[in-house]
Amino acid sequence: MKRSRFSEDQIIGILKEHEAGVSVAESCRKHGVSDASIYKRKAKFGGMEVSEASG
Repeated sequence: MKRSRFSEDQIIGILKEHEAGVSVAESCRKHGVSDASIYKRKAKFGGMEVSEASG
C-alpha cells in the first residue's frame, strides 16, 4: 500500500483551510495536490478534528 505524502494531521489542516474560505484551486496550488485529492480527502476526513484522527 502506498504511503501518503501528508499525515492525517496535515490533511485535516488543508481541509480546515478550505472550510475557512480558501478555494480548492488555491489549496491545490499551495500544497501540490489535485482537486480530486482534496474532494476524496474531504469525504474521508471532513468534519474531523486533529485529535480525532490521531486517536
